[in-house]
Amino acid sequence: MSLSEEFAAHLASGLTTLARCWRVAREDGVVFGFTDHDCALSFENTGFLADSGLTAAALEQGSGLGVDNTETLGALSADAITEEDIAAGRYDGAEVTCWLVNWADVSQRLVLFAGQIGEVTRSGGAFRAELRGLSEPLNQPVGRVYQKSCPGGVDGCAVDEADPAFRIAALVVSVQENMVFELDGAVAFDADWFTHGHLIHEGSGLRGVIKSDQVVDGQRVVELWTPIDVPVAIGDSMVLVAGHDRSFATARFKFDDVLNFRGFPDIPGDDWITHVPRKDGVNDGGSLR
Repeated sequence: MSLSEEFAAHLASGLTTLARCWRVAREDGVVFGFTDHDCALSFENTGFLADSGLTAAALEQGSGLGVDNTETLGALSADAITEEDIAAGRYDGAEVTCWLVNWADVSQRLVLFAGQIGEVTRSGGAFRAELRGLSEPLNQPVGRVYQKSCPGGVDGCAVDEADPAFRIAALVVSVQENMVFELDGAVAFDADWFTHGHLIHEGSGLRGVIKSDQVVDGQRVVELWTPIDVPVAIGDSMVLVAGHDRSFATARFKFDDVLNFRGFPDIPGDDWITHVPRKDGVNDGGSLR
């Protein structure tokens, strides 16, 4: 949005009624609005709360492809940004827009920043969110890696996570440090079926990546790479989603999805240069397989 003549005249008057407004749109469709004004404001179909305790740090912007960045600070509020939602990753990648607004006439406003939420940290009942500008995706490496394994794994396959062949619910029997879970009712699958897959806490929707998956004494024992950042109690319901080790054999025999395999299973390994001609068979320079 460009600076209107009315807003420019207001800024030049020397007697201004200005406030900042932030709009946060999560990937799940939930939208929040905040303002540092002492009264709530509303525009663009969004209400901006005045009691959020949200403040902004200095904004760094450039005219080139450098990443615009800033930070926003605020107190955790049960009605807005909660610690549970941050821990569950619901604000990861959320879109953020910041306006400079004439609170006496909200039609006079200017976009100061547009981008996404980066790293979010929490301490002492408050949060600190890093905001990354629209040029941030241009810093991501783009290209294809030629390797035996598939770079996408189960996320790159045309696999329906809701398919009962790849998903099962179970109840927590015991839990250790929110990393090791003993589950009841999930022994219908072989051991390691869910290794590299996901363990989803149904109460919060938070998921963890499975490091190991074993069947011990009629119970399924699952260990995660990192703890789930939400309290888990005995009796909680968990969902196990089948894992993919990114190999061609798994894509073919476990998921029956060879067409979406993006690796190169026949690419030579590092040890092919050590092969010597055989004394028997055909030595015509063809494949050693």
